[in-house]
Amino acid sequence: MSAAPPPFESGPHTRSRGLPGFWQRISEGRQIDELWSQFTADARASYGFYIKESGADADEMVNKRGRPRFGHIIKTLFWSLVMKLTPARRVILIIALVLLAVSGMRFQFGKDVNFDFNFTIISVLLFVLLLSLELADKVTMKRDLEIAREIQSWLIPASPPAVPGADIAFATRPQNSVAGDYYDAFFPTASAEENGKLMLVIADVAGKSIPAALLMATLQASLRTIAGEGAALHDLVLRLNHYTSAHSLQGRRFTTAVIGEYDPATRRLTYVNAGHNPPIVRRPGGTTETLEIGGLPFGIDAAATYETGETNLQPGDALILYTDGVIEAFNEKGEEFGNARWFEAVRALPDWNAAESLQFLMRRVDEFVKTTRQSDDITCLVMRCK
Repeated sequence: MSAAPPPFESGPHTRSRGLPGFWQRISEGRQIDELWSQFTADARASYGFYIKESGADADEMVNKRGRPRFGHIIKTLFWSLVMKLTPARRVILIIALVLLAVSGMRFQFGKDVNFDFNFTIISVLLFVLLLSLELADKVTMKRDLEIAREIQSWLIPASPPAVPGADIAFATRPQNSVAGDYYDAFFPTASAEENGKLMLVIADVAGKSIPAALLMATLQASLRTIAGEGAALHDLVLRLNHYTSAHSLQGRRFTTAVIGEYDPATRRLTYVNAGHNPPIVRRPGGTTETLEIGGLPFGIDAAATYETGETNLQPGDALILYTDGVIEAFNEKGEEFGNARWFEAVRALPDWNAAESLQFLMRRVDEFVKTTRQSDDITCLVMRCK
């Protein structure tokens, strides 16, 4: 058998092998339909972002007959995009567009004097310059976000604790590199063998990305500190609300949360719902119970009071905690997944362990959303009682 030719050997087959390799590199092995789906999802998300950033009303984008006003849409998108650039880059963009517009124009003076303007190459070079500058900013920001994401990963549990008579699974999907969602499951003052109570937490800081992630980190630190002091659940919630109110920018950065204490010995769950999506207890047979007792989100009113709720969990029960990113996930038609579909998925939950139950629920969301880019952080925690 003859030896294979070296990778860069010249010859008649170099081109046929080089082009597939080039395509493999830039497409990362994805098929055309995958690339198109990704492009349409990105285009749809970018359109929504720039329209939202422009402050334009959705009604302004259509005429009286309900048809799109393409001229107005293009103008809105253009100015929204341009104003995201620095002043110097705006000038470069305008110059590049003007040079591109006048390229190819021909002016004739008399019978023998012609002037042709062709600035296409200069325009392309200016566009490439702008692209390289924007990409450099993006790479720098992405590097910083990756560091922030790594730090944030230290604040949330990598694996669930061992709980007598129950098992736990959780998952989170940030919209960006970092998230404003927070989940936790830990024994604050004692191990399970010493009959300690399990602390269950899920929270959602208003906003997204870095600001929300920073507030999430302070919330986690405060919660862990107060819980470690052995404070009762009601006192813990009041102290946490006082702290959050002092750092909420006059209520603009509030936090919804559910904080619960689960006693493995008695299977009793005591909880406070601070304006969060109510957790669901799914009983054997498909009946459900929602945990809604509590009060206002943290950070709105430092003097707010909170009620404490209780429920008993039995073998076969499933406790599902989640953030609003789950029910507000939408598909390519703009339809939300919604509470009805979520409760339907919960009622259809098979008698599986926590990890399999979590996968089942997240698969239902994925099947609905498909390739649409998520618009919010998605977090879910499942505890199954044995």
